[in-house]
Amino acid sequence: MSIVLSIKNVDKTFGGLHALGDINLDIEEGKTHAIIGPNGAGKSTLLNCCIGRLIPDSGTVEFDGKNMIGLQPHEINHAGMVRVFQTPEIFPDLTVLQNVMIPALAKRDGTFKFNAFSSLASEREIEADAVHILEDMGLGEHIHKHSGSMSRGDKRRLELAMGLVQHPRLLLLDEPTAGMARHDTNRTIDLLKRIKERGMTKIIIEHDMHVVFSLADTISVLAQGRIIATGTPDEIRGNPKVQEAYLGGAEL
Repeated sequence: MSIVLSIKNVDKTFGGLHALGDINLDIEEGKTHAIIGPNGAGKSTLLNCCIGRLIPDSGTVEFDGKNMIGLQPHEINHAGMVRVFQTPEIFPDLTVLQNVMIPALAKRDGTFKFNAFSSLASEREIEADAVHILEDMGLGEHIHKHSGSMSRGDKRRLELAMGLVQHPRLLLLDEPTAGMARHDTNRTIDLLKRIKERGMTKIIIEHDMHVVFSLADTISVLAQGRIIATGTPDEIRGNPKVQEAYLGGAEL
């Protein structure tokens, strides 16, 4: 078993609120690890501690054997840990293709260089990769459209493409189907299953249990800033503590 991300004894407090308490979690290479829990459980806080947006009060976050605590978000991104946010962070006035090329160019050059579009003719490899990923995401027909005109579901898939074009070692997805209609959700599940088949390691925060049980190899449950259970989908589904914390005793 190869561990890509190891979170050890992580605590985070905001004023008098203990947002995370003694979090210990290992993410296995090639697996999809879902983190679930009620609103306010600390899920997004945990991801922010992993990607450098927050610094834990104590503990370590080791990615590929190296402690990430104290590194800037762009340094962690360049190390191979990429986050796709709950609210799509796209450039609405740029085309779909340009949106996907920006993070790829930034990965190569070490910074966001918007003037790189003046030399796109020399960026054939990046462009071809971006086009391939967009087609795989079902967005091929939108390549030259302005991204601001897309539906919410398509914008979510676009941001997923912006993450994939960076070819991360670990992809962190914060509610990838939030606000989607059921047909868009099912389409996104199919896309994420294809990514899973390629062996990419993923962490997914998600409230939709249909999505979680369709994709996850392992599930961890957060409640009041602490992990109360980790196990397979079947183990989590039948865990009374999880049922009580998450749905007031109802079965998942």
